[in-house]
Amino acid sequence: MSEDGAPTRVASPTDGDPDSYESRDVVVVGGGVAGLSAAVFTARQGLDTLVVDSGESILRRNAHLENVPGFPLGVNARQLLDLCGEQAEHAGADRLDARVTQLATVADSGDDATDGPRFVVHTDGGDRIRTRFAVAATKNEVGYLDGIDGVGILDRGKSYVDADERGRTGVDGLYAAGRLAEKPHQAAVCAGHGAEVGVTILEAADRGFYHDWVAPDGYFTDRDRPVPPGCEEIDADERREREAASREAMRERFAAPHPDPQETHPSVEE
Repeated sequence: MSEDGAPTRVASPTDGDPDSYESRDVVVVGGGVAGLSAAVFTARQGLDTLVVDSGESILRRNAHLENVPGFPLGVNARQLLDLCGEQAEHAGADRLDARVTQLATVADSGDDATDGPRFVVHTDGGDRIRTRFAVAATKNEVGYLDGIDGVGILDRGKSYVDADERGRTGVDGLYAAGRLAEKPHQAAVCAGHGAEVGVTILEAADRGFYHDWVAPDGYFTDRDRPVPPGCEEIDADERREREAASREAMRERFAAPHPDPQETHPSVEE
């Protein structure tokens, strides 16, 4: 029972056809910069990660994004979102274009069932996805969390999820990232918090995570140190190859104006 007396939403593992359920390590709800940053970190370290996105990131309304590091003269916000999505996919994350309608706890997910699915994600397309970890990264949309016992919803004119600095909520395995976790309404801040949530999940998953760093050949091994988990050493040829590929990709992505039209606030749309 939730704090307001409403029944807690619990999904039975056999609800419907069990064979129709996908199983994931991480499901990220929301494809803005916070959710995509979290997905990059979890996917790069081998967690089976799915981003479920309805395509409504508020960043699409920005006319020209001018305070994100690395773009001295700014960047088209829709282009940045595309790049973040491409980066998450390159890291190994999958993407599902859908709206999450409900996040429910799995009936037999006791406190000691840390290795099994804790949640079932329901979408408007009829998808049912079991997951061990879930990241809520949907700005101020919280309806799909209704009825989960232990989730604190804060009403400050807009809705937020009560979470600690690293995105942990009152429900084991459920995290909030970015604006939904009351972070400042800035893309760079929300992207950074999404990354922090991703690292927090890796720690909870006991991945032996040190840090995600591509180091030059010999950086660790020439000091008689093993390459830490999450890191790799690459030689000069591999470094040049990766750099050339990244330069070519950026030239291609910015060769022409972004094709999507400028969006604005719904209240001023014709």
